[in-house]
Amino acid sequence: MTQTPSKRPVFRPLPGLAIPYHPRTLWVTQIALIASLALVLMTLLTGAFAISPLGVWSVITGQSQDSVADLVVLGLRLPRIIACLFIGAALGISGGIFQALARNPLASPDIVGFTAGAGTGVLVLMLVEGTAIGISLSFGAILGGFATALAVYLLALRRGVHGQRLILVGIGVGAMLSAFNAFLMTRAELEAAQAARLWLHGNLNGVTWPQVVPLILWCALLLPLSLLLAPKLRILEMGQDIAASLGLNHHRAQLQLIGVSICLAAAAIAVGGPIGFIALAAPQLAQRIAKSPGIDLICTASIGAVLLLAADFVAQRLLAPFQIPVGLVTGAMGGAYLLYLLSREWRKTD
Repeated sequence: MTQTPSKRPVFRPLPGLAIPYHPRTLWVTQIALIASLALVLMTLLTGAFAISPLGVWSVITGQSQDSVADLVVLGLRLPRIIACLFIGAALGISGGIFQALARNPLASPDIVGFTAGAGTGVLVLMLVEGTAIGISLSFGAILGGFATALAVYLLALRRGVHGQRLILVGIGVGAMLSAFNAFLMTRAELEAAQAARLWLHGNLNGVTWPQVVPLILWCALLLPLSLLLAPKLRILEMGQDIAASLGLNHHRAQLQLIGVSICLAAAAIAVGGPIGFIALAAPQLAQRIAKSPGIDLICTASIGAVLLLAADFVAQRLLAPFQIPVGLVTGAMGGAYLLYLLSREWRKTD
């Protein structure tokens, strides 16, 4: 590690390659990763079927002779934990990109209607086509999210996309899509409607490997791509005029970043349903705790994973042996956080 002439630390993994970093952001990311590991262990070891760390190790290494332990660890808890990690990271980065582009802390996929659009894509496949395959639902969510994003983008486009206009248009489109989703529910068979309603609450109960594997594949492609686009995002955070003066094609960069953000949110929604709060709060919490000059996507992903792991742990243990949808827990947390943001904005304007 060395210092640049501007005193900003840089990491030099290879000769000639210098990666600047923000020290406090690095510390926050490390603490978030440690907290994630602690939550993973708590979720694996505790519950109706308690198991020792040695027992978990023997299951994971294939040395266990206990079929019940194999089922609980490999069939129930591990896919749910991995889904939490990837969904939390994906929603965190998706929200971070939207908030940076709109330069507004309220701009997140669940506020501006993209989550409702992705949900519409999944509901059409579930209730109209009868599809229940993970990879097909992922494509449905992505198509629904892109169609919604295109509609919001075109409606908000007027000499560029202004953050405030994007949020207002997105809220309106999201309300209409929520009404359409409710209409689909009323036309569906009772059993399918109940399953869809549970999914709409944001539910990780019964998540299995066939659902988790497509999520891992999508994230393996999209998370590195979002990090490659991060330098463009940092320039766009300074405003379109500055981006243009630096030679950046801001329209193309916006479309690239919005595309990645929608795909991340849609991949997460296809598995866990429209889980609120994570995309809204993770970027802001990461930036406020780290006191970074902009939104750091790696730190945001770490905070998003911690938030969802903690919320899912509460959802599993709060009313045990009954499990409540994780979306209800994140929704309660998000409502309080949204009130805090709004009251903070009102105090600024008074």
